[in-house]
Amino acid sequence: MNKAFTREDTSPEQDDDDEVRLPDLPAGSKNYITPAGFSRLREEIKDLIERDRPKVVEIVSWAASNGDRSENGDYIYGKKRLREIDRRIRFLTKRLDSAEVVDPSGQHGNDQIFFGATVRYAENQGVERSVTIVGADEVDLERGRISWISPVARALLKSREGDVVSLPTPGGLLQLEILEVTYPEPGV
Repeated sequence: MNKAFTREDTSPEQDDDDEVRLPDLPAGSKNYITPAGFSRLREEIKDLIERDRPKVVEIVSWAASNGDRSENGDYIYGKKRLREIDRRIRFLTKRLDSAEVVDPSGQHGNDQIFFGATVRYAENQGVERSVTIVGADEVDLERGRISWISPVARALLKSREGDVVSLPTPGGLLQLEILEVTYPEPGV
């Protein structure tokens, strides 16, 4: 086999040095996130540091004390799991450091679409949908939570109830009629 198609170093430790890649945000923009999303990320990193990582370190220590590490499944898997946890901690730390918390309840009563709005709209075929515009780390399509940088959200942003906006799609231009814009109540 040609050397150009082989990997010289296949050690598992090499994966540990891979740079954590964050999803691209529009140039000059911030990593917007709701207070609830920020709290969820903070809780996840706290659980990883205080609960998950110490458990895995204990298992790896026990497995290392058993002798030959080259064929010790608990040791090998534990080290791999530690790298995964550490990688996730680094990712979450970067996300939290770059986060700009925006409370959408400050827009309560407004009919214009901004970050944090829940928007009910109708497509030109009559299909009604409801979406909430959230940060990139809070996306949950099953619950109708879309990123503020998604094409649908970008088409909706700054529009008002009653407006019709155009959304370019591979199948052609889609017209979206904005039926309702709501924000959470302050203090909820």
